[in-house]
Amino acid sequence: MEFPRQPNTTKSNLDLTAWPDMDDALLDIFRDAGEQCDVPKGHVLFEVGQSSYDLIVLLEGKLNIIDRTVDRLAAIIDKPAFVGELGMLMNQDTFLACEAAEPSRVIVVKQARLTELVANVPEVADVVVPAFAARRRMLIEDGRGGLTLVGREKDARTNALRAFLSRNKIPHEFVDRDDADALSKVREGCDLPDSESVVITGDGHILPDPDTREMAQALGLWLEVQTENTYDLVVIGAGPSGLAAAVYGASEGLNTLVIEDSAIGGQAGMSSRIENYLGFTTGISGADLAYRGEIQAVKFGASIAMPRRATALREGTCQKDKGLRCLEIDLDGDVTVYAKTVILANGVQYRRLPLARLREFEGSGVYYAATELEARFCRKTNAVIVGGGNSAGQAAMFLSRHSSCTHIVVRNGGLADTMSSYLSDRIESDESINLVTQSEVVALHGDKHLEAVTLRHCETGEETLIDTRALFIMIGAVPYTDWLDGAVELDHQGFVKTGAAVGQENGFATSLPGVFAVGDIRSGSVKRVASAVGEGSVTVSAVHGFIADLTSS
Repeated sequence: MEFPRQPNTTKSNLDLTAWPDMDDALLDIFRDAGEQCDVPKGHVLFEVGQSSYDLIVLLEGKLNIIDRTVDRLAAIIDKPAFVGELGMLMNQDTFLACEAAEPSRVIVVKQARLTELVANVPEVADVVVPAFAARRRMLIEDGRGGLTLVGREKDARTNALRAFLSRNKIPHEFVDRDDADALSKVREGCDLPDSESVVITGDGHILPDPDTREMAQALGLWLEVQTENTYDLVVIGAGPSGLAAAVYGASEGLNTLVIEDSAIGGQAGMSSRIENYLGFTTGISGADLAYRGEIQAVKFGASIAMPRRATALREGTCQKDKGLRCLEIDLDGDVTVYAKTVILANGVQYRRLPLARLREFEGSGVYYAATELEARFCRKTNAVIVGGGNSAGQAAMFLSRHSSCTHIVVRNGGLADTMSSYLSDRIESDESINLVTQSEVVALHGDKHLEAVTLRHCETGEETLIDTRALFIMIGAVPYTDWLDGAVELDHQGFVKTGAAVGQENGFATSLPGVFAVGDIRSGSVKRVASAVGEGSVTVSAVHGFIADLTSS
C-alpha cells in the first residue's frame, strides 16, 4: 500500500498512522457491521463530490484512490485496509474517488453505521479516527484533494479564501496567476475565467470570485441542519469554549449542533503558538488545538454547521411537540433551528484601528492573525505588530523567524502589565524584535498593497516611517453580541451577563432560561484558552439539569 509522495522512501510515522495494519478483532467488527461483496475491475466505490459515502474495507485485490483534478493516483491500496477520510465523519463531500484496480473483495460499512461505531466502540475509534486525521493531513501537505484555488498572493479575496481553507483543514492546491507554467496546466484541464480568484472543485465546478460561503456550498461543507426536530443543545461558536461544550455534550448523549460563522478555533485558532496550555510542553498552534477539538466533537456525534451565522435568538415552541417550550435560532439563509438549550460561545470580533484606508488594506497588508499564511508576506521585510497582549507576543516570536525585523508597537511604556512574563522576557532578549513604546500607528501607505506605516510618539509627536508589507493588529476585541438584539442581558461593554448578575444560581446561566454563555463573550470571563475550555466543559452539566427539569414539568 502506498500513498504516493516521495518514491523509495521509508514510511514515516504519519504514513503508519494513516494506513495501520488491521488485526482480526477489528476485521471481525467490520464484517459484523457491513456487507461483504465482490467488485469487478473499474467499479467505482465512491466518486468525487458525493454528499455521503461508505467505508470500504479491502480484503482481497487492489483499489486506486484517484484525484480527478489532474487524474492522478493519490493512493494504491493493495493489502487489507479500510478506505475513507475524515470528511466521512464530518458530513463533507468526497475529495477523491475510489475504484477497483482489479477484481476485488471488499466489506462495505454504511456511513451511518460507521459513525455509530466510532462513537461507541473504542476499538474502532482508536484506529479509524487517527487514520482519517493523518490522511487529511497528508492531503493538505501534498496539495491534493480535488480543489484548486487560482489567484494572486497579494489579492485580499484570494487570501480570504486561502485562510478559510487552511484554518478549516480543507485540502487544496493554490496556483498563483503569476506562475505561468502552473497556470497553463490549469488551463489545459478547464476553461479558466479571467476573474481574480477562481475555485475549481474536483467534480468540475468552476466558481469565479466566490466568497467563502459559496465555496463551502460547492465543496459540500454547507451542512443541512435539522429544522423539524429539536436539538438538545445548540452551541453558537466553535472556539475553545464551544468545542469543549460540543465534546462534552455529544459524548454525554446530547443531540448537539455547533454553529460557526467563519472558521474552527475562534481567535485562539489564529494563534501561531500556545505554550502555556496544560499538557503541550513544546506548545501547539491554535489551529491544531482547535482541529483536535473538532475531531473529538465529531467523533462523539456532534454536527458542525460552518460557515453558518446565527442571526437571532428567542423563546418558542418545538416543531414536533408544540406544547414543549424551546429556543428558536435563526440562521442565515432563512433557516430556523430549534433547541432545548443554547450555549453562547461565539466570542469576540477584532478591534480595528481608526485609520484611513484600513479596510482597503485588510487582507493585502493588514492582518489580524499570524500564521504561516501571513508570515509569507514578512520575508525580507519588516513586520509591525500593534498590541501588547499574549497574542501579540506569540505573533512576534513566530514572525521574528520570517521577517528581517519585527516591531511591536504599544502605547504604554512596556509589556509587563499586559503580557505573560515568559513571553515578555523572550521578546526583550530577542535581538530580532524591536519594542516601540509610547507610540501608535497613524497612517498607512501603499498602492494596492500595504508598503509602509507611519508611527507617532504619543508624547513628543515625532513620526517615523517604517517600510513593511505586513501590519498585524492585535489590540483586543469587542463582544459579538449585536445579533442577540435584547434576547439576553448585556453589560455596558456588550458582554453577556451571567450568574448572580442576572439572578441565576449557575454562574454561566443568562437572563433567558436555557441559554448559557461561556468563553470570551461572557462578562467577567478570563480571556485564556484553558479557562474557556473549562467553562464550556462544566456548563454541560447545567444543560443536563435544565433539560431534565424541562421534560419533567
